[in-house]
Amino acid sequence: MDAGAMLLSKTGTPPVPMQPYTGTVGTRTDRELAQSLSRMANLNEATGTAMGAPAATGFRSAKHTPQEWHESNYGKYYQSFSDRDNAERLRHESKQLSNETQALTQRTQSDVTKKLAERMHDINFWKFELNREVEEMIEETDLLCAEKKRLENALDATEIPMKIARDNLDCRARRQNIDLVGDKVELALNKEVEIISKVQDLLRRTIQNSDRQIKLNRGAKHKLTMDWSDKVQAYAIDEKCSNLNNNSTEIQYKEGSAKLDASQSTPESWAEFSHDNIVRAEHEKMASQELRKLIDQILTDTSNDMREQCNTVNTEFAKRIEEMNDSKTKMENHLHKTVEEIASMEQNIRDLEKAIKDKEAPMKVAQTRLDHRTYRPNTELCRDPAQFRYDKNVTT
Repeated sequence: MDAGAMLLSKTGTPPVPMQPYTGTVGTRTDRELAQSLSRMANLNEATGTAMGAPAATGFRSAKHTPQEWHESNYGKYYQSFSDRDNAERLRHESKQLSNETQALTQRTQSDVTKKLAERMHDINFWKFELNREVEEMIEETDLLCAEKKRLENALDATEIPMKIARDNLDCRARRQNIDLVGDKVELALNKEVEIISKVQDLLRRTIQNSDRQIKLNRGAKHKLTMDWSDKVQAYAIDEKCSNLNNNSTEIQYKEGSAKLDASQSTPESWAEFSHDNIVRAEHEKMASQELRKLIDQILTDTSNDMREQCNTVNTEFAKRIEEMNDSKTKMENHLHKTVEEIASMEQNIRDLEKAIKDKEAPMKVAQTRLDHRTYRPNTELCRDPAQFRYDKNVTT
């Protein structure tokens, strides 16, 4: 191996110099070699000539001396050795830095994958809670809609009793003369109309409250559904990210992907958002349950009130009908007796007329006798008992 190949070798040491130089380089340390080169540099500075440059003094020609040639070569050897040493040290540091960054990258990637798994667990938890709340809200809304339907049916059912009560009042208003009485039946019918009107108003207000609560339930359910949908998408994205590795075909550089957005939420605000949605849904669900209980109580109470008043009206009608039947029976009895009395009186009139007619002949006899006796002469024209009796009979 020649001297040039030895100097280019990674582990080679400076070779033994050729004659006429009698010193050895291979046994020198780097420090001794550096000191020797430093003295040579100082000597050149003192004489005003550069190392390796031809001397310009006196009788010297443009050629260098063998010593200068050897010194120039040894300077290049040392510079090459120093550069290789620095390069080796730099390669070692670079390799060490590369190993450290590789280990850090692997730890970071593993830690991020672990945190993605934890994040997916959190998302799955809230997704389950939101889905459960959505199902409960749908069930509660369906129950409330059923109660609203009961209210509408009950409101429709009040129309027939109202029409019957008003028809009864209209019919009773056509009673004549003394029979147009403001009796207990009329009071009961008016109260029934009033109760039915109040029941209808109450049912309408409750239906409006039901509509309002149904809208609130659906609004809460919509927020829950949107939050659940966002978490489904986020879970799918994080699941895809957790499955990515250095050998994935989808990985590529994305400029600006690491920038922070001011609109991004924090883990606390993220959890609080879902928690607030669930709390609101629970609040609306409790309000809906209370409204369903109220609706059931209202339907029970209004049905009982209307039934009770209906029974009252029927009772008063029964009493009034009984009174009317009793009065009618008495009227019929009195009418029958009056008719009989009228018939008797008519017979009496006929008997009187017959009696009067039967008295015509005796009257004629009496008047004829009296008339004939007026013709008695002189003192024979006497008011005797027969005369007084005839006068009394005729006058009476």
